[in-house]
Amino acid sequence: MKVISSKELLKTKVFTVVEEVANDGSGFEIKRAIVCHSGSAVMMAVNEKDRILLVKQFRLPAEKELWELPAGRLDPGESVLQAAKRELREETGYRAKSWVKIVSFWPSPGYVAEKMTIYLATGLTAGEQEPMDDERIEVKWFSKRELSEAIRAGAIADAKTIIGYYSWLDYRRSQAK
Repeated sequence: MKVISSKELLKTKVFTVVEEVANDGSGFEIKRAIVCHSGSAVMMAVNEKDRILLVKQFRLPAEKELWELPAGRLDPGESVLQAAKRELREETGYRAKSWVKIVSFWPSPGYVAEKMTIYLATGLTAGEQEPMDDERIEVKWFSKRELSEAIRAGAIADAKTIIGYYSWLDYRRSQAK
């Protein structure tokens, strides 16, 4: 497949929407509106007691507050790890000594060009939150059992949090071998 045309439909400070047409040379063609996003860093902050740090904030598309792993988009010229360190500090106040990439994924590749990367952050030091003007963020530690039960009960329905939690459990198993 090769993109043969691309037209910008909308540009905001967070994303751009383009309409693209691609074909494979045999006449097969795909035409889609795509939300272009710079990518996101997701932080799986885990303390020495194996508790996971989540944040709660109001999410307009969900029309409610959600508990989720802290995350944020990459700023221009910023690496995913740099964004992870910045976002953890801004949203939670914590800094981490150790960072390990756990997984990268496309949350909705049918129409969103956003790649999310989850980092395990350990060796944590508390500090002051630095939220953006439009953020009100509550921070809470969850045990593995609490988080697992909340996911099973549907109380935590955020995809990056579910993917992060189960990827972290898999990572832990692989490190124990």
